[in-house]
Amino acid sequence: MPPTRSDALVFFGASGDLAFKNIFPALQGLATAGQLDMPVIGVARSEWTQEQFIARARESLEAQGSLNESQFTRLAKSLKYLRGDYQDADTYARLHDMLGDRERPLHYLAIPPSLFDDVVEGLAKAKAVEGARVVLEKPFGRDLKSAVELDALIHRSFPERSIFRIDHFLGKEPVQNLLYFRFANAFLEPIWNREYVERIEITMAEAFGIKGRGRLYEELGAIRDVLQNHLLQIAAMLLMEPPVGHDPEAIRDAKGQSFKAIRPIQPADVVRGQFIGYRNEPGVAENSNVETYAAVRVFVDSWRWSGVPIYIRTGKCLPVTATEVFVTLKHPPHIMFEDVPTSPPNHLRFRLSPDVVLELGARAKRAGDALVGEEVDLDACRDTLNTLPPYQRLLGDAMRGDQMLFARSDAVETAWRIVDAILDDHGPVHLYEPGSWGPREAEALLGDARWHDPGS
Repeated sequence: MPPTRSDALVFFGASGDLAFKNIFPALQGLATAGQLDMPVIGVARSEWTQEQFIARARESLEAQGSLNESQFTRLAKSLKYLRGDYQDADTYARLHDMLGDRERPLHYLAIPPSLFDDVVEGLAKAKAVEGARVVLEKPFGRDLKSAVELDALIHRSFPERSIFRIDHFLGKEPVQNLLYFRFANAFLEPIWNREYVERIEITMAEAFGIKGRGRLYEELGAIRDVLQNHLLQIAAMLLMEPPVGHDPEAIRDAKGQSFKAIRPIQPADVVRGQFIGYRNEPGVAENSNVETYAAVRVFVDSWRWSGVPIYIRTGKCLPVTATEVFVTLKHPPHIMFEDVPTSPPNHLRFRLSPDVVLELGARAKRAGDALVGEEVDLDACRDTLNTLPPYQRLLGDAMRGDQMLFARSDAVETAWRIVDAILDDHGPVHLYEPGSWGPREAEALLGDARWHDPGS
């Protein structure tokens, strides 16, 4: 039987930045699509009235440039506000009363993980967890130990089938397209292995800095912020075997197996960097050793990928904002033409942002008498303007009980296991100029090769 649909939505942290920037626009999108025929209860500590809560939702949509009066009227009819302290049992008693006869609420914890314990315990004591689902915002822990402890906490009140660990990155259309492209086309599979692939590079570059998040970023760093979650998720999609079956759990099983095959990263296989000027940011320690750039070399212990290095890097204040996968294929086994040994090998490029590009790099004969070639790129570009916003997609999936785009507990813990040895590695943090491609030391990870820079 397919999962039953949630019949109420409760989101804690209704006065926070996440709600303002992402949740209210997602709610309007769901209401416009006719998928929000339920009460939506926002819970927060702010001294707001019902009218002020609705005004906050309007302000959010105006700030995003997405306010539509008729659509907002539809959303506003669903919105309810509950002011309360997360540590006060009366908050959850009043929530229980507001839910009334609703039997399948979706509780969205858009709050810091340090408050999860209070909210989950409060919901359990108010008997608001039976038949309910819970959505958790990342980070899912700070390391392997804390991730295991967080899991144990949540599982005391919710079974795994009712837990939705949301990562907006997985709700993006281009990321889903990567998974689709791999398994919807037969031509890729014969070469998608160690016999034909020389190396894989994953780059998430950001041209901007920390955007005033100095205090928060001091607790995270690039490895915790995006490498452990976003970029390892992309790696899992590239490395996974074809799923056995058609249901969402089959895909999550296959991804989980690929996580298990990734060898834990050792300190010798990481280069950490920090852009010059980071220590002058508000909230940043004047002697900070936190990385704003990280490049790692990853190895995979599987039949398909044994011996193929995976290079992953991410950084702030780089030349462009772009995320892409670059797969370098091996040279032909027998060289027929003199120019081939010195030419770049074939490649596949998956550009995930800001635009979507699928590219095959090949060689073709140059016009003339000589058998001499030139590089040609076969591109397929896609427009992403009309794609569904990630939070709208993921909230809709959670309400339907579809867990395919949400991280499972075993995958979360395995991802932490992969990076655990380098989280507290206090080796050198190499300084780099804003606008560069990071510290020069990162080039050494690739040996005789060099990184492919997005946009080049």
